[in-house]
Amino acid sequence: MDLLDDMRIFITAVDAMSFTGAAAKLGLSKQFVSRRISSLEQALGVRLLLRTTRRLAVTDLGRIYYERARRILDDVEAANLAVSSQGERPRGNLRVSAPMSFGTMFLGSVIPSFLTTYPDVTIELELNDRTVDIIGEGYDVAVRIGALADSSLIGRAVAPMRMVTCASPRYLEAHGTPETPEALRDHALLPYGHSQRVSWTYARDGHPLEVPVAGRLRVNNGELARDAAVAGLGITWLPVFIVAPALLNGRLVTVLDAFAPTPSAIHVVYPQHRQASLVIRAFSDFLSSACSVAGTQW
Repeated sequence: MDLLDDMRIFITAVDAMSFTGAAAKLGLSKQFVSRRISSLEQALGVRLLLRTTRRLAVTDLGRIYYERARRILDDVEAANLAVSSQGERPRGNLRVSAPMSFGTMFLGSVIPSFLTTYPDVTIELELNDRTVDIIGEGYDVAVRIGALADSSLIGRAVAPMRMVTCASPRYLEAHGTPETPEALRDHALLPYGHSQRVSWTYARDGHPLEVPVAGRLRVNNGELARDAAVAGLGITWLPVFIVAPALLNGRLVTVLDAFAPTPSAIHVVYPQHRQASLVIRAFSDFLSSACSVAGTQW
């Protein structure tokens, strides 16, 4: 086997965090995978992986080699596709990270349609509300909600993202409707966020207004916050795509619309060295088109 093959085996083992998982994915024996990675380490003169009885751990040098080797293999794949008779057709595996609520409420219908359209593509979808390290953790693309932090990643906005303040009609009948953001202090609130300190953003006279909030129930999942609001437990502030069905059927109504913040966006982000990837471009285009259709309700 050549160096590129050994690189591919090593990358697969890191992604699977086991020789057994890599062997199953590549259709090889566990012993062969272990032997090829040991040969690669011997040729490089460094330890790439630490073996334990339960799993693999990547050394610092192994992580550096993983990132560089993945870029090399991506470039080789792009070069092959560029001159191949199949070059116009997206193909290959796509590892995607997306937020939990967006994935369960939206990607569950989008991805089957995408895979039907592109039969030569496979997808590994992982839903997690934390901000993953795309390069370090081996993702090809990630969906991010809201403003993007400065980074070397390429970000493409695929849909606008509005935040709304909403509550059930039953709650508002019992407790009144807040007329200003400051009036929220007199209400039961349902914060959605990951940190201990949560604030909701509004706009007044063209300027942003941050309102610190707290409540009896704070969750890190938007669907749970929505369901609590539908149950009449209080007022919440969520992306429209999470609450759109409840707004359409009247289980929730919006408040403080006059103070709505400027819409942000839903982004697809990916490493700079993957910008020529046909499969990433196809996924971004497909998601953008699907979001445009769904956006009529968002």
